[in-house]
Amino acid sequence: MTATFFHRLGAIIILLWLGLGLAACSNFVKGGDNRHNVPLAGSVVQGLRNMGSAPNQGMVVRIFKEESVLEVWKKTSSGTYNLFKTYEICAYSGDLGPKFKEGDRQSPEGFYTITPGLMNPRSSYYLAFNTGFPNKFDRAHGRTGSDLMVHGDCSSRGCYAMTDAGIAEIYALARETFKGGNSSFQLQIFPFRMTTANMAKHATSPHLDFWKDIKEGHDYFELTKSPPVWDVCEKQYIFNPAGSGPLDAAGACPPSVQSPALTAKLKADEADLAAKAEAARLAAERKAAEEAALQARGQAVTGFFSGIGENIGGLFGGKPGGQPDGQATTGMPTPDTQRP
Repeated sequence: MTATFFHRLGAIIILLWLGLGLAACSNFVKGGDNRHNVPLAGSVVQGLRNMGSAPNQGMVVRIFKEESVLEVWKKTSSGTYNLFKTYEICAYSGDLGPKFKEGDRQSPEGFYTITPGLMNPRSSYYLAFNTGFPNKFDRAHGRTGSDLMVHGDCSSRGCYAMTDAGIAEIYALARETFKGGNSSFQLQIFPFRMTTANMAKHATSPHLDFWKDIKEGHDYFELTKSPPVWDVCEKQYIFNPAGSGPLDAAGACPPSVQSPALTAKLKADEADLAAKAEAARLAAERKAAEEAALQARGQAVTGFFSGIGENIGGLFGGKPGGQPDGQATTGMPTPDTQRP
C-alpha cells in the first residue's frame, strides 16, 4: 500500500507540474502573449494631447489602396476629427476594385463598422482586426469572403498587411477607443485618393459607378471631418439618410441629408470628371491617329526602298519578275550547257 500511495502521489505531482509548465509556456507560443495589452507609447499619448485629443476619443481609419497608406483619425475637443498618423501598408492582395467572392484574393473596398468583437488579439499575423466583410452592401450583391483582416506580419492573402510595429500601435489606439466607451469605429476603404484626376484616370474601369457611390461618403468626411452615417438601399450606399432605423438593402432609398457644400462639390466634381474623361478620349483618338499615320509612313518607306532594290537588281542581271540570275536572256546556252 505504501508503494501504491507514493506512486499516486508522484503521478499527482507530475500532473501539477505539467499543468503549471503548460500555463507558463502559453506566454511563449504564437498569440499567447500580452501584446494586445501593451500600453500606448508616451509619445503617442502626447501627440494626441497636442492635437486636442486623447486615447479614449473616437477614431476613424481610412485606407487608400493605390497609395498603400492607412490613416488614423482621432476625434478632438472641437467634435471633429483630425488626422493623427499615416502608416504604410506593406501589402494588399488583388487589384483596384471591391472583393466579389471567396478565394478571389481581392481586398475589399467600401464602408465598414468595426466593433470590439472584430478585434483579434490572438492573430497568427501578430495582431489584427477583421474588416467586417461582407457588410450589408456586399451581402446585397451576393459577395462572399471571410477573415478579411487588417493585420501584421507584412504578408497579404486578401487582407491589408501592416508591419508588426504598425498594427501594434493601430490595435492599441482602437483598444483605447473602445475603453473610452465608443462602441465602434468606422473603417473607410478606397481604391485611391478620390480626386477627379484619379477618377478620370480610371474612367474606363467597370468599378467606376461603385467608386462614384462611395466617393460621396469620402467627400462628406473631407468637408466636415466627421464620419458619415451610412446604410444601404437600392443595393447602393446611402449617406446620412433622413429618418432613423435600418433600411431595406434592396428597397427604395429615402432622401439623404446633404449640406449645400457637399452638393456643390459633388456637382462640380461630376462636371470636372466629364470634362477630363472627354479630354482623355480626344487625346486617345489623337494618339491612335498619330500611330496609324506613323505606321502608314513606315509602310510607304519600306515599299519605296523595296522598289529601288528590285530596280537595282535588274541593272545587275536580276529580273524584276523574279527570274533567277544566271539564266540566259538571249537564247544562247549558258556555260554549264555548252559542249567542249
